[in-house]
Amino acid sequence: MEKIPDVNVYVRFCETDAGGHVSNVSYFIYLEEARSKFFQAVGFTGKEKRGNIDFIVASTSCDFLAQAYAGQTLAIATKVERIGTKSFKLAHEVTDHETGKGIASGWAAIVCFDYQKQQTEKVPPMLLEILEEFLVTA
Repeated sequence: MEKIPDVNVYVRFCETDAGGHVSNVSYFIYLEEARSKFFQAVGFTGKEKRGNIDFIVASTSCDFLAQAYAGQTLAIATKVERIGTKSFKLAHEVTDHETGKGIASGWAAIVCFDYQKQQTEKVPPMLLEILEEFLVTA
């Protein structure tokens, strides 16, 4: 299993809330960036690489472990946690880039989807092969 490089996110002031710490909504943006960079790192971006393989986020969650603030750099590690017949789960760990302290933990359930037929579909073999390479089991 290869390791995907962490994604570093610089926290901007506009991503904080009235309490002065990163808004809960901002974490979902950070996790989306990490998912996008995951697919970029494994070479699964653009129609020429993906073909007609599409997917949607069916569910996402984030647990907040510690506060983060504007000016901080967060590191987000991504791994494939589960692969099903039509879906897969990406897990994310958000830490302070400098100290390694845990900030948040999140995941996204992603479903392969045919937009023309408006229905789910099996994880295609090409994508399955990529996901299996990065699967980390507990």
